[in-house]
Amino acid sequence: MGSELKGILVMAYGGPTSLEEVEAYYTHIRGGRKPTREQMEDLVARYRAIGGQSPLLEITEKQASGLARALGPGGARVYAGMKHSPPFIGDIVRRAGSEGVTELLCIVLAPHYSKMSTGGYARAVDEANASLARKMRVTFVDSWYDNPALIAMWAGRVKEAARTAGDDSALVFSAHSLPERIIREGDPYRDQLLATSRLVAERLSWSNWTFAFQSQSKTGEPWLGPDILDHLQTLYDRGERRFISAPIGFVSDHLEILYDIDIECRGWAEERGAELFRCRSPNDSEEMIATLVDIAKRNGFA
Repeated sequence: MGSELKGILVMAYGGPTSLEEVEAYYTHIRGGRKPTREQMEDLVARYRAIGGQSPLLEITEKQASGLARALGPGGARVYAGMKHSPPFIGDIVRRAGSEGVTELLCIVLAPHYSKMSTGGYARAVDEANASLARKMRVTFVDSWYDNPALIAMWAGRVKEAARTAGDDSALVFSAHSLPERIIREGDPYRDQLLATSRLVAERLSWSNWTFAFQSQSKTGEPWLGPDILDHLQTLYDRGERRFISAPIGFVSDHLEILYDIDIECRGWAEERGAELFRCRSPNDSEEMIATLVDIAKRNGFA
């Protein structure tokens, strides 16, 4: 029908674009509760260490524009929205509706589903869509952890790192930790992460691989482990001295990559005379755009 207009919304977690925005960003993550001075000092110090801002918004907007270019003139309109910082998902959903979009494909730029994380994006979309005079038909991509283009992309990233590190290095996949209780609730998050890791390793015929969680928050409850620093120490104690870090839970550079891996994990390695090589993040690479195009095609939006 001539009145049908398709749109694609890519969504990321968000982040401050300056040190002045850290408090508002952190307050939003905490559901409106302001962080303590100690929490603020710690987070500001981390952002200062990676240059004073998160590159996530800029990368996400490049991913969106790259997808729009790949779809070509007359293709679906592509939008970018953030969960915890401007431009907020709800505002972008309302904008898409006001611009005449009738069908919206929503892709979280995190391949693995968890009710706790991915579910929050879906709620933001649904709430905004419900407020529209003319609601859009929404297709929400729950996960894309086994997408062939994603697996090929990460296999290429690991192979590239191995050219420097050596293919006898210990390959450590990682992703953001979440509270342990999600497993009791039947959440597929951990299983999907292990499936992605296994698929990438199998594609490379790489047997010396393990998985760890990173970037857990201090909330007073148990979080999924093993924590990556503890895990690296265990591997080190077994005699490993060269490591390849493949943070498959993320597709863009941001604090959890640039600080938690590049500063904390690399610092851990340097203190012990070990070496840690991180795979390049997908960011707005051709392979990442091709992966998004593939997701759009599988859902009838390309």
